[in-house]
Amino acid sequence: MVTIELTWVAGADRSLGLPVYASDGAAGADLRANFDDRGSMTLAPGARALVPTGLRMAIPTGYEVQIRPRSGLALRHGITLPNAPGTIDSDYRGALGVIVMNAGQEAFEIAHGDRIAQMVVAPVLRARFAEVDELSDTARGDGGFGSTGVSE
Repeated sequence: MVTIELTWVAGADRSLGLPVYASDGAAGADLRANFDDRGSMTLAPGARALVPTGLRMAIPTGYEVQIRPRSGLALRHGITLPNAPGTIDSDYRGALGVIVMNAGQEAFEIAHGDRIAQMVVAPVLRARFAEVDELSDTARGDGGFGSTGVSE
């Protein structure tokens, strides 16, 4: 098990607690909106905003934290993350904010303390990039989008 060190941003509501896993089998830990004024924000359809979590973190080298939408918010209200999954690199130490977008048909209110996203800790493999004269052949070749057919 890896440890993610967390600290609070000045003015954050510490009573909201640290991220938690909602069940024993959950891959993602819930992140909450943590507004300085303890208020809320309303996202109009098509709008996006940076929602503060009140947290800063230290991720060990060799890992990243991925920020992902919550499926219930996406299904019921069209609330998603436009850059999902968002990546937090191990060398970032700034405040953690979540870019939230309303892809739904109605305005959506995000209140202080609402669960707005989930974070998944994942290992990172770094690649070596090598220029070559030719690539190996495959059955697919250079076939692009939809080139492998439609499932029936």
